[in-house]
Amino acid sequence: MKKYIVLLFLFSFSFVSAQRFDIIWGKMSNLKGIPAFNVIFDYTNLQVEGFETEEAFLADKMEKRKDFEGKPEKFKKDWFENRENKYEPKFIESFNKRFDKGEIKCDKDRDLKYTMNIKTTWIYPGYNLVEFSQPAKISATITVIETANPDNILLVIKFDKSIGLAQGIFEFDEGYRIAGAYEKLAKNMTMQLKRFL
Repeated sequence: MKKYIVLLFLFSFSFVSAQRFDIIWGKMSNLKGIPAFNVIFDYTNLQVEGFETEEAFLADKMEKRKDFEGKPEKFKKDWFENRENKYEPKFIESFNKRFDKGEIKCDKDRDLKYTMNIKTTWIYPGYNLVEFSQPAKISATITVIETANPDNILLVIKFDKSIGLAQGIFEFDEGYRIAGAYEKLAKNMTMQLKRFL
């Protein structure tokens, strides 16, 4: 009986911690009946865990690679390109696949009535050293507006430390680890939307 109570507590705790969010403005029901969202991604003033600024993070990582020709520049280039190449497609894919009947969709660069702005505020890149690993995590604020009338804000919801879903057995690629956190962010958002379908 004692084991059962402990397991129940751990399950409940993990579920709640996986769903950490705060509605800052509006309510989820404001999105009821909206079939599609244009999605934009915003990384301005992004904070990286352990560093005061994103620039400080990049400077540190590039310094550690300075003895390897081309590595510092490649790290910086990949850091920015991973946004469009890995994080954003993973969010969109994860969001759309959770509505298997196509009830709600999202996509980039679409002329749609409503826009969902995904503003990433914090990233923990995680790590994988074979023996030890930590998944990536992100915090983001999602704001839904009427595209033609941006002052009409339907919802502002903040998700805190969405833990990355596994992207493979050995996630040595930092970009894929972080993409897993965007996959989880989309999952968390769709779970809330489904309550109002």
